[in-house]
Amino acid sequence: MSKRMYNGLPREEIPWFPRVDSKRCTGCGTCIRICPNKVYRERDGKPEVADPFGCVVGCSGCVPQCPGQAISFPSLIELRDVLKSLETKYAKKAR
Repeated sequence: MSKRMYNGLPREEIPWFPRVDSKRCTGCGTCIRICPNKVYRERDGKPEVADPFGCVVGCSGCVPQCPGQAISFPSLIELRDVLKSLETKYAKKAR
């Protein structure tokens, strides 16, 4: 399997993926149906994150679709800081 990349950075080092609060989740499956990248799957009648690094960096389109408000992501500020740190890390390795 090829290594996933995002703008030249290893995708597996970017902690951008959804988290599902099982207490809020209604089990409706909307997230499973709407995610084109198959990030979610059903397990025991409720969605779970099956392929976290399949999530598009910066995408949170599933959040407003969730009737139970059970989906969350890191903040965009956290994402920006991680990306800056990784850009620095990999720029040094390229030298």
